[in-house]
Amino acid sequence: MSLNIIDLGYYSYKISLEHQIDVHAKVFEQKLNDSIIFVEHEPVYTLGKNANQNNILANYPKEVEIYHIDRGGDVTYHGPGQLVGYPIINIKKRNMNVGRYIHTLEKILINSLKIFGIDARKQDKLIGVWVADEKIAAIGVRVQNGVTKHGFALNVNTDLSYYNGIIPCGIDDCQVTSIKKLLNKDIELKLVQDIIIKEFEK
Repeated sequence: MSLNIIDLGYYSYKISLEHQIDVHAKVFEQKLNDSIIFVEHEPVYTLGKNANQNNILANYPKEVEIYHIDRGGDVTYHGPGQLVGYPIINIKKRNMNVGRYIHTLEKILINSLKIFGIDARKQDKLIGVWVADEKIAAIGVRVQNGVTKHGFALNVNTDLSYYNGIIPCGIDDCQVTSIKKLLNKDIELKLVQDIIIKEFEK
């Protein structure tokens, strides 16, 4: 699928959320083509609409802001070194339901990781992308008026210690990983972003 690319770079969560809402409205009103926003956030925890507040642990780093948002899923972390993508796509016009859309996001991320020699996969009954038993990408979306919001977060060079302050995605004993941890080297976020864009365009 061909998408309008919006690259925000390093951006606060609050302002990027406002930007996402604006793009969503324009896509719905057909004033803008289907788009994807790429961003690297300051450290934040976000909780989906049905999240359990107790999945933010008492020892969480107090400098990390917390946001309650309207996506699906539980709690996750966003921060430096993580590539976040917010596809704003009219899936109604594409005759795509939310289940198929989430499966498409998982497939795009899995295929992108293959370029780095990483054997990623999805897990039965769980949303996201995993390498063995460690989660490398979280997915949480909402469809409003047939147009998607929110999206995916892929750990590239992420400081994984921030996950110690939460129960990621509400899954007990959920371990997380990153491209850096698996390859033992830093990877440019722009390189990963370009690969993901190519996968979207297939």
